[in-house]
Amino acid sequence: MATIYQVSDAAGVSLATVSRVMNGHASVSDKTRKKVLEAMDALGYKPNAIAQSLASNRTNSVGLLVSELHGSYFGDLMSTVEGTLKQHGKHVIISAGHVDATGEVEAIDFLKSRRCDALILHAEAVSDEYLTALGQSNLPIAIINRSVVGMESQCFVVNNEQGGYIATQAAIQCGHTEIGYISGPLFKKDASDRLAGHRRALATVGINPDKAVVYEGDYHESSGYAGFQALITQSPQLTALVCANDEMASGAMTAAREAGRDIPDSLSVIGFDNVLFSRYLFPKLTTINNPIKAMGEMAAHWVLDKVYNIRRHEHITHLFLPELIERGSLGRPPNG
Repeated sequence: MATIYQVSDAAGVSLATVSRVMNGHASVSDKTRKKVLEAMDALGYKPNAIAQSLASNRTNSVGLLVSELHGSYFGDLMSTVEGTLKQHGKHVIISAGHVDATGEVEAIDFLKSRRCDALILHAEAVSDEYLTALGQSNLPIAIINRSVVGMESQCFVVNNEQGGYIATQAAIQCGHTEIGYISGPLFKKDASDRLAGHRRALATVGINPDKAVVYEGDYHESSGYAGFQALITQSPQLTALVCANDEMASGAMTAAREAGRDIPDSLSVIGFDNVLFSRYLFPKLTTINNPIKAMGEMAAHWVLDKVYNIRRHEHITHLFLPELIERGSLGRPPNG
């Protein structure tokens, strides 16, 4: 079995340089890194992960907490974080909290027990106080889709209130005044912020935001389906429906078609997130781009910088801006 000494001799570099390559240090030139990796490959050398961990006090693993393991939104987050870290020889351990405070704490404790070098958290149920206390430990943490006071430099979040405003403003600019809204669960900050943006847009054109026609969903397709049925029963005159995510928009579109409502001729629908399937619905869904991939990538680069001293050249961004993606599900109101 090949040894690190043989790799050092074959590559013509010091043992320290071989060690730096194995641990992903940025101080090694691309030319030297290539020589070491080629020598390791030619000799069939496989670094001993346990020995590396003991020597560097690093496991080269990062814990990732997500709310769910299914769906395009979390799939995009997981694949982006894993891909970004893998480019630098780091591995990701994933655990789900299922939007439950106890479940999130248990998932975080599990990741800590795996001796992860850092945590990237999409935490929705634990309190700000819990995250603040966790951030005061020696374990570096990055937070996605949530801003915690005093931890802003560790948070990566889209302006959800502005996104909710832009979505409803798009409907208003098309001439709609009878607008329903299907929110996410309002104990979640992103859901309450998006609803606040919706109400702000209504107020700008003189519509009383306190009389907004709202159904509280749960971000799943089934609640979009149920939300359409509830809102159209309550307010059959609705000509536009703004949904707090694309999954609920998809469910609402299905329910609308079953009720004989043509999209967008008799009902316009707007979503939020711009997940992959939104461009394959019929008609294609007008939505708000929620840059979850960019937030995941930035959080991963923050970890690489703070924990592994692997710096990226660009500035680390913490606040991301939403953007309207116009497609076929938004039109003018009937007879408008």
